[in-house]
This record gives sequence, structure tokens and C-alpha cells, in this order.
Amino acid sequence: MTHQTQTEGHRERVCVETSDGWDLVQEGGPSGGVRWVVVDSMDDLSDAARRYGISDRAITLLEHRIPGAQPSATNHTQRARLDRSPDGELILTTPTLSYVESTHDVHTGALTAVIGDDVVLMAELGDAQVLDRAVSKLTGGFPVPDEGVHQVLAVVVLTLVSEASDVEIGLGDAVADAERLVFSTTRHDSPLEEIYDLKREIAEARRALSPVTSVLPELMAEAEEGSGHRLSQPWLRRAEAWVDRLDKHLDGYDDLLSDMLSVHLSQVSVRQNEDVRKISSWAAIAAAPTLVASIYGMNFEHMPELTWTFGYPLAIAAMGAVCWSLYRLFRRSGWL
Repeated sequence: MTHQTQTEGHRERVCVETSDGWDLVQEGGPSGGVRWVVVDSMDDLSDAARRYGISDRAITLLEHRIPGAQPSATNHTQRARLDRSPDGELILTTPTLSYVESTHDVHTGALTAVIGDDVVLMAELGDAQVLDRAVSKLTGGFPVPDEGVHQVLAVVVLTLVSEASDVEIGLGDAVADAERLVFSTTRHDSPLEEIYDLKREIAEARRALSPVTSVLPELMAEAEEGSGHRLSQPWLRRAEAWVDRLDKHLDGYDDLLSDMLSVHLSQVSVRQNEDVRKISSWAAIAAAPTLVASIYGMNFEHMPELTWTFGYPLAIAAMGAVCWSLYRLFRRSGWL
């Protein structure tokens, strides 16, 4: 069961590292060991940092990194940064990704973390629910690399990348659906709007992934420095390779959509040519009887067949024969 504390009007969840793993605790629970504090509101992160002993200089730096507005699919993507305060705390800001399958929309959010020696404070904006899933993994006994505060960072970063992977899979399925639509043998509504929408969402996802790609090498540098915040490198390498792979997949989807766009425009050109040939064929068929009828409509005094008993039905039959011959000719050539 998830326990939430209510401190001075702020809701937060506190996880404590024990000998048996990580546990969610209520207010007044055990205070020893490493603590992970998840604050529900980004606006309350600075206050929580003060209450949990984060240095004033780190809080000042944090307040310059907290996003000022709720990110959404229409906002600019939050920039990722990794900063170290003069007192040694790490401050991480990074965008998050989520995917709405029903509309194929990619939503971006933001996550901010303050990492001290024995406490980690985090808050999230948007609907990616990275922290909710990370808390469930860490307290549920899932194997997580590293230890202490860096185990918290590991589970959050890997969960964030996992959510981005779900976005990539969703976009891949949407691209496959668009491909089937483009190459369908039946006439259908133009897929242009869907193709352009998907290209826009892929660009949104890549803009959000790009900052993550840039911040992971900074974490790798922290791992190599061997400071008090030493990180284990294997999971960082795995996360970095994972993000690079996702970006390549998204780039491939974008190229595939561009190819589909070219194919669709070629199909439109071919269909227009087919329509023009059909129109031209029927115009030629209609021209034959029109020509004969227009000549007889001139009412000349001396014209053949005017005095014949079967002149009228013979003229009608001749026009019908010409039209039928033209129809068969155009059908045989593939114009009709």
C-alpha cells in the first residue's frame, strides 16, 4: 500500500532504504538510511529541499532549473541539464515522454531531481508517470543496479528511457498503419494529414530524447571522476546505448514516412493520369455521334440518306457501331 505524508500542506512520498530493500514509509517512520522523497508539485520541491537539509546554494541553483510552466504537446521541450552545486549536490533536469495511442500524440513533460549524500528529492510535470513507475519498481523488489542514492537515480533514468521506448513502439505501430493505408489497393481518403501528423510527433519525440542523450555523457563523466557521487557505469552505458537506439529507430520512421509521402504523391499522379485517360476515352466515344448529328443538324437540302426509308435507323446504328468499336478499342488498350 502506498503511504503519503502531508507536511505543511505538501503531499510527498518517502522511500527509505533498509536492509531488505526500499520501503515506502509514513510520517514518523524510520529516518535512518538513504531517503527518496517524491514531491507531487514541482513548486514544492524547493521547500522540500530545505526541510531535508539541502544546502542553500543548491536550492538557489535548483530554483533556476525548475520548469516554470506545465509542459504539454504544444510547449517547448524542457532542456536537460546536470549541475553540481558548490556544496556537492547534483541537480538533474530532463524531459519525459508519454504517448496517447488513440490520437498518436506525443506529450512531453519534465522531471527535476536533487541528489544529496543520503537523500534524493524529485518532482515531475506531465503525464508520463515516470516517478510513479519508478517507485513501484524500487519498492516492489525489482532488480535495480547501483546502490544508495545512485540506485534511485538508476531506476528513474532507466524507467524514463523505458517510457521513451514505449513511445517509440507506439509510433512504430502508427507508422506501420500509415504504410498499410498508403499501399492499400482500394481508394481511400488521402493519408497526407496522417503522415504529416506522425512526422510532427516523431520530431517532438526526438526533441525530447536529444537532451537525454546529451545529459547521459555528463552522468558518465561524473561516474569517471570518482567523487563522493560516484556512479556505476554499466547501467549508464546501457541507458546511453538504449537512447541512441531509440533515436535511430525514430530517424528510420521519419525516413520511412518521407518515402511513403513520395510514393503517395506518385500514386496520386498515376491515378490522375488514369482519370485523364478515362475522361479522354469517353470524350472520344461521345465525339463520334456528336460529329454525325451536328452534320445532319445543318439542314442542307442535298444530303445522302435524307430520302431513304431506313436512313434514320441506319444513321443511329452506324453511330452506335462507331461508339462500340471505340469502347472496345479503349478497353483493350487499358484506358477504360
